[in-house]
Amino acid sequence: MPRRSRLAVLTVSCCLAGFAVASPAARAQAPASCPAPIHPPAPAPTGVPWPSQVYDHRKLTPLADGRGVTVAVIDSGVDARHPQLQGVVRAGPDQLDGGGSLVDCVGHGTGVAGIIAARPVPGSPLHGLAPGATILALRVSELVELEDGTTAGRRGTPAGVAAAIRAAVERGAGVINLSLVSYQDSADVREAVRFAVAHDVVLVAAAGNRFAEGNRTPFPAAYEGVIGVGAVGPDGQRLPGSQTGPYVDLVAPGGRIVTTATPQGLTTVEGTSFAAPYVAAAAALLRQYRPEMTAAQVAARLAATADGGAAGPGFGAGVLNPYRALTEETGGQPQRTGQALAPLAGDPQAAAKGAAEDRTLLLAAAGVGLAALMLLIAVVVPRGRRRGWRPGLRRLPTPRAPEDRTAAAFDRRR
Repeated sequence: MPRRSRLAVLTVSCCLAGFAVASPAARAQAPASCPAPIHPPAPAPTGVPWPSQVYDHRKLTPLADGRGVTVAVIDSGVDARHPQLQGVVRAGPDQLDGGGSLVDCVGHGTGVAGIIAARPVPGSPLHGLAPGATILALRVSELVELEDGTTAGRRGTPAGVAAAIRAAVERGAGVINLSLVSYQDSADVREAVRFAVAHDVVLVAAAGNRFAEGNRTPFPAAYEGVIGVGAVGPDGQRLPGSQTGPYVDLVAPGGRIVTTATPQGLTTVEGTSFAAPYVAAAAALLRQYRPEMTAAQVAARLAATADGGAAGPGFGAGVLNPYRALTEETGGQPQRTGQALAPLAGDPQAAAKGAAEDRTLLLAAAGVGLAALMLLIAVVVPRGRRRGWRPGLRRLPTPRAPEDRTAAAFDRRR
């Protein structure tokens, strides 16, 4: 991986038998109790983040904001001091050293939590997808992958991850986000996942970022009952490292993601770790808006309303579309809508590509229409002449006022 990419990617991966957190691109100063090395903070990103342009909170918030739903973030902890996370985070058990899950020495869990539930504050362009949700922080690892490929910090264990999943269920989480990957199956984690599924909890996990390193099966994303999430960039294309396989159920924004840094400010990150929380947040919106839905129904609906499902093997059902998930009646079948993400104004290459594709489709449609018209003329006109037909105008009856069917166009939920 090039140096720039290594610095940009945050993910939780497995080294040997334990779980590890890769180093963030930029990190603010950590609490004094943190032993892991901390990089200097980067300049704060400016402008509206591209996922916020795609997932417009002005359309979503009037429908649902995640209020009343607890989303467990099983990760490196969450720094509850961040201004956009204050009053948002509850402390769960710390499976790493018992020191507390509201400490985040590497910033990974804080970034995940910000994508899900960052509250809007003046001067910040960041807006969590489910800003009314409550975050339950559970710390399981803080092992850091450094720029040179070495690691430092404390490694988590499968037993710790399994204990965190069970603790999240017991503390009332309706959604569990697992932005972590192990490339070894674990009986402990597998049984904990079954426990959560049996208790009607939505589980969301990163699909992993090692496509170029053999695309090995990632856990827990590959377990039954877990929504495995890949990552796309602003152009709607799969990130080069985002893994592909039957364990990818959906994809979501994962490139050039702006989110919360430790202990304040913002940072830019990349990877499937940061695509998964968009899906977890969308699940929280659905659990609020459709409380009668089971976890399995929530997962099926997110898949059925995904965009661009024919885009490729690494896309699963397609690109997450929370607004469609809330508002459309699908009958449970994926809805193919062509292009996964519309090109953004701030991405000239993607916009140019999209415009070229639009022109191609337009010209193709015009060609088909012209051919059909010529065929119609060739067949109908000679027949009309043989029957004495003459062109002219036919007086049409005065149309009646159309029946008012406006109500049928709206969601029938009351």
